[in-house]
Amino acid sequence: MTNTYKNKPFYYSLSNDRQEDEKLLEPITYYFQVPGKQITVKLTHAFNYWLKISPDRIQAINEIVTMLCNSCIMIDDIQDNSILRRGIPVAHSVYGIASSLNAANYILFIALERIVNLHPAATKVYMEQMLEFLRGQGMEIFWRNNFICPSEADYNTVAKKKVGSFYNLIVNLMKLFSTYEEDLSSLSAILGLHFQIRDDYCNLNSNKYTESKSYCDDLSEGKFSFPIVHALTTNPDDRQIRYILRQQTKNIEVKQHCVKLLEKFGSFKYTKSVLEDLDVKARAEIERLGGNPFLINVLDELKKWDYCD
Repeated sequence: MTNTYKNKPFYYSLSNDRQEDEKLLEPITYYFQVPGKQITVKLTHAFNYWLKISPDRIQAINEIVTMLCNSCIMIDDIQDNSILRRGIPVAHSVYGIASSLNAANYILFIALERIVNLHPAATKVYMEQMLEFLRGQGMEIFWRNNFICPSEADYNTVAKKKVGSFYNLIVNLMKLFSTYEEDLSSLSAILGLHFQIRDDYCNLNSNKYTESKSYCDDLSEGKFSFPIVHALTTNPDDRQIRYILRQQTKNIEVKQHCVKLLEKFGSFKYTKSVLEDLDVKARAEIERLGGNPFLINVLDELKKWDYCD
């Protein structure tokens, strides 16, 4: 069950002293003061339109996925040397890298502790999807560290692993308690790719996004995000974006210049067209599966560009 600590949600270990847990997980609970998008929680309830599992199972799976998401967010912030998360300084800037890494790893194993108790087959599902996530995350870091611009196809494959793995985790854990037999992996992959590309778009082309993260921080990370991949692959003779990305600049004027180049090269327009196409594909897949008004509502919400937060 979810507990609260100082009016924040808290996920205690099943096998440890609660007072010690509160100390060890403080970097995690720090993020709970500002709610995130909670897209995974929304998807869990939406998928349950088909899977029809009990509320207690929904809650248990939501808690596990929330723990995993917060662990991955904290590690991601460290790997990317991020400055802001949800409009506040990243946890490792407040609590230090050592404590933040320990909290991220600790809650990862608290989630595993609950997975073991959830269902005999749940551990296999957990391992498969977390391995996929780490492969996706690892390749993204590999491209950045070695300054290799992926093809759009390679980007899509990695994005599906990185984000789609969480959606597959939700679905496959829910299926352990359901009689529903339709394969939802294709829909999970489409939704995962849609969310990642949309996140890339919002990071570089949304004023509201900068309220929760520093301005165009994907450029400061040197990340080969979707608009960047399009710009570099369609304009191989232009070196400005390459040089800006390699420097991992924090200079706002330089980042603004890069955004203008992305606009000039049609990268934002192309990214938005890809998102619209993915939206159509997702809706078609939902219709093929018999319809789902809750998933349609999620897609409708994602279509609002001011939802880039």
